Amino acid sequence: MAIGVTAKLQVQAGKNQEFEAVFNQLVAAVQANEEGCLLYALHKSREDAQTYIVLEQYADEAALQAHGKTDHYRQFGKEMAPFMAAAPLIELMDSI
Repeated sequence: MAIGVTAKLQVQAGKNQEFEAVFNQLVAAVQANEEGCLLYALHKSREDAQTYIVLEQYADEAALQAHGKTDHYRQFGKEMAPFMAAAPLIELMDSI
């Protein structure tokens, strides 16, 4: 069963370009290295320029768990940390 994830991210004002540049590197690394990740896409809110939503889908629980343990996830997460205004809000969903 596929697993869906949304991650709501709040970015500090004035840090959008830096955040997006690092996140786009993460997207490229995920797409190149994580076969079990079926979707990994960043979206920016039309209502609040500091709010981003990451839409993710993984083939199974193992692929989801592997994602959080990758070197690229850890590296780019550290690089993005200074741009964040709050902790991410994560929601996990099961496909039907």
